[in-house]
Amino acid sequence: MHEPQQIRPEVVREHVPEHQFGVVQQPLTLMERVYNLAWVRKGLILMALAAVWQAYAMFLKNDLLLPTFTTTLDAFVSRTLTGELPGKALVSIKVLLQGYVLGMVLAMLLTVLAMASRLGNDLLETLTAMLNPLPAIALLPLALIWFGLGSSSIVFVLVHAVLWPVALNTHAGFMAVSNTLRMVGRNYGLRGPAYVAKILVPAALSSILTGLKIGWAFAWRTLIAAELVFGTTSGSGGLGWFIYENKNTLDIPVVFAGLFAVIVIGLAVEGIVFRTLEERTVRRWGMQH
Repeated sequence: MHEPQQIRPEVVREHVPEHQFGVVQQPLTLMERVYNLAWVRKGLILMALAAVWQAYAMFLKNDLLLPTFTTTLDAFVSRTLTGELPGKALVSIKVLLQGYVLGMVLAMLLTVLAMASRLGNDLLETLTAMLNPLPAIALLPLALIWFGLGSSSIVFVLVHAVLWPVALNTHAGFMAVSNTLRMVGRNYGLRGPAYVAKILVPAALSSILTGLKIGWAFAWRTLIAAELVFGTTSGSGGLGWFIYENKNTLDIPVVFAGLFAVIVIGLAVEGIVFRTLEERTVRRWGMQH
């Protein structure tokens, strides 16, 4: 025999008007509001790293191996107030901007050529496969032979460091643009540079910015390494040469002060320039969270 089917009792709920709905709101505490600030969280991380550095250096008790954070900070402040570190940094940044801008322009030209024809696409893929794995600093001896002593040699290796990551990321971004956007551009009669500037670049801007950040990081470390190996540029040394000179005199706190300056500039460019550019473009447009 089958068991009798159980009938669930009917439940009638009264209708509640929408204006009676209540949302439980609890204000954030001061600690929660402070913790929601990205610069505060990153500042805490940097403070923790500085504390670990200080503790380990005090444990070693050997300034030739690792000076304390406070000693390095004193050297950094004193050399900054004398104008030596800002002057060296300005020399490095001038050379860096030359190579960075030139590499970025060449990357855009190669990418546009790759999008315009199959031959251009094959050219970009072949060149990136050949030259992208090649360390930029490895080209410095050849650059010295080709361009001689001066900033032109360093600019050459900087172009190599910037060109391929920017071109690869830009090309990947262009290829990821949806067919709908492409057809919209074609329907409006856009062709050539206008099509790239008004359709492809805005749609692929997130990938382009990623390539620019990678290119900047590659260029910055390549520049410092080139100055360490090569030395002065145009009669005056940059941060790499500053580090090299003080290493020869065994002034290790000042060496770390030079490295600290390299880190500070890198953090400033990443946190101010690129972050501002992202917030005013891709994040405002809803392309990045």
